[in-house]
Amino acid sequence: MNIPSELKYTKDHEWVRVEGDVATIGITDFAQSELGDIVYVEVETLDETLDADEVFGSVEAVKTVSDLILPLSGEIIQFNESLEDEPEKVNTDPYGDGWMIKLKFSDESQIESLMSADAYKELIGA
Repeated sequence: MNIPSELKYTKDHEWVRVEGDVATIGITDFAQSELGDIVYVEVETLDETLDADEVFGSVEAVKTVSDLILPLSGEIIQFNESLEDEPEKVNTDPYGDGWMIKLKFSDESQIESLMSADAYKELIGA
């Protein structure tokens, strides 16, 4: 199970990479392995400003559809459009080419509420 230590995590199995005032967000290796083969990623909230804990999209796997929950408040400024043609990138490279959105976050203090890699490992029992 790959859980990079430089990232932050959520109880909803998303990872967050903070660079300046922009956060790159995707789902964790654990999440993609639990979902199985991902066949579709939908994000219809591009250019919208949402609050933390709001649904910003969904991931469809062969067996199920799962909501994507925003870990930080802010404006969704980019969607990884390569996932439209190759959603399997989420399975093969969840922390790299399989990223989902970039968010210009509005409240830096919310980052403190995210989990460290160690806390996330504890959550999933890794």
